[in-house]
Amino acid sequence: MSTSATATATVRPGAVLADVLPASTAARARLRDAALVLGGAALTGVAAQFAVPVPGSPVPVTGQTFAALLLGAGLGPRRALASMGLYAAAGVAGMPWFAEGTSGAAMPSFGYIIGMLLAAVAVGALARRGGDRGVLRTAGTMAVGTAIIYAVGVPYLALATGMSAGQAVAAGLVPFLIGDALKAALAMGALPAAWKLVGRKS
Repeated sequence: MSTSATATATVRPGAVLADVLPASTAARARLRDAALVLGGAALTGVAAQFAVPVPGSPVPVTGQTFAALLLGAGLGPRRALASMGLYAAAGVAGMPWFAEGTSGAAMPSFGYIIGMLLAAVAVGALARRGGDRGVLRTAGTMAVGTAIIYAVGVPYLALATGMSAGQAVAAGLVPFLIGDALKAALAMGALPAAWKLVGRKS
């Protein structure tokens, strides 16, 4: 693929931020995408270590969800799926990069990781439709992604711990709402600003 062809691809409708990164040939594009997938998994693992325990809940507040949603918006659905899939698979296999250095699929909070994977794909699909180009659209995109995480994580928490639905909501949703609002506010500023920097704000 020529440089001019790549430049054309970056301005087509449906581009995400990762598409703006230069790749003059198909081989370089594959290397770029592989690096983004690996880097995204590593970023999520690092973000998961910024964890604050929540009294009465087995689920800590972490930077993990924010990383997953940003990956979705920045990489698009396919690369985000690969990146979060790698993160989840390596963690299940024993890589200690889930929240607080844990690994495996037996923990009650594993449903949130499944939710993050699905949310990253959904956010990526919305980003390809311009869902990260303006403040209000970014807010809506982050809200959809966050809702998906809880839609999987909270029921999984209830099943894994024997909590009632109300207890699971109280332990696995309510304590995180303020933090989620702050994460959404950060994304509302960061993503449209990134598009403006690359001259791609719509």
